Amino acid sequence: QVQVVESGGGLVQPGGSLRLSCSASVSIFTIQDMGWYRQVPGLQRELVAEISSGGGTNYAASVKGRFTISRVNVENTLYLEMNSLKSEDTAVYLCYIDRWGARYWGKGTLVTVSS
Repeated sequence: QVQVVESGGGLVQPGGSLRLSCSASVSIFTIQDMGWYRQVPGLQRELVAEISSGGGTNYAASVKGRFTISRVNVENTLYLEMNSLKSEDTAVYLCYIDRWGARYWGKGTLVTVSS
């Protein structure tokens, strides 16, 4: 059973920064695409950022220039660096991995941007 676990969420003031982490129970070298979605109750799940095994990235227009996704193979970890946070970034952030044709999700970590 593949497990995906996120961490790093919390409460931050507008304009602040947070770094989310995501680790999987399998080697990152067996993972193809990885990424982050976010979910606000009552709204559709939204893609935030994704990164391929080759390092190619894709960002939602709403976070481009503020968020940076990276995968550190030696740490077996995916990161999402979030800067200049806004109240509308408040959501549960979910990590996913794509491995051999299957997608696995974490349970999410809550990010709250509020003064």
